[in-house]
Amino acid sequence: MAGNELAAEPRRDGTAEHDQRVLTLRLFGAFRLEGADGIVAVPASARRLLAYLGLHKRAPRSVVAGALWPDSAEEHAHGSLRTALWRLRRMRQPAVRCDGDSLYLADGVRVDVDDFTRAALRLTAPAPAPAPAPDHGPDHTPPPLAVLESGELLPGWDEEWIGPERERLRQLRLHALESLSVRLTVRGCHALALEAALRCVAIEPLRESAHCAVVAVHLAEHNVVEAVRHYEAFRRLLREELGLEPSARMSGMFPRELTRW
Repeated sequence: MAGNELAAEPRRDGTAEHDQRVLTLRLFGAFRLEGADGIVAVPASARRLLAYLGLHKRAPRSVVAGALWPDSAEEHAHGSLRTALWRLRRMRQPAVRCDGDSLYLADGVRVDVDDFTRAALRLTAPAPAPAPAPDHGPDHTPPPLAVLESGELLPGWDEEWIGPERERLRQLRLHALESLSVRLTVRGCHALALEAALRCVAIEPLRESAHCAVVAVHLAEHNVVEAVRHYEAFRRLLREELGLEPSARMSGMFPRELTRW
């Protein structure tokens, strides 16, 4: 079977194009492909292919085959790839296309990792976020905190190609939560700012910048006692785990007389 026969081809009536626009590939938490009518069944052997393309966008067949079947001989890996593509092609809403030797997700397939990345990068941008556009209908964009708490990338999957992406997204989430906390503190939304900062601490308990964000919220609310209490708890943790003291930047958040303990 020729390679280009294994990927989705556009229909003349536009039905396939319409179907693809409503597909959402979810990689945070359990793998899911969602269509307009609910969950779309994906053969087990094809899930890894969709997940790989969802994270890497476009890749040559040889790279995909080598990444997904690293312990197989080249010929067998390519055969497994052809089988996965054939099974995806039989779905009512094909999600993968090919262009010569390259494979990529069909146009209009939305990936939750992309939504998360865009939201996180907007939050970490140095310039303030632009004012909301005029209301021309319902806004389906998730609020920042909802996007940033979307869970681990493909939990339970131990493929080597997932590890770097998992760490990249974890670091991006940490920076975005800190930035979100700062922005909300400036706006006076202290409860949400504290929630974002504490989520960051929960992900990485030894991250000083996350603890600084918690302290900053308490100080913005003039809750000096709570700020000092949190500082002391972090100081004890840092001593026990690493034998270190908080940085001068963190201790400098307080008046000097409060840091002489």
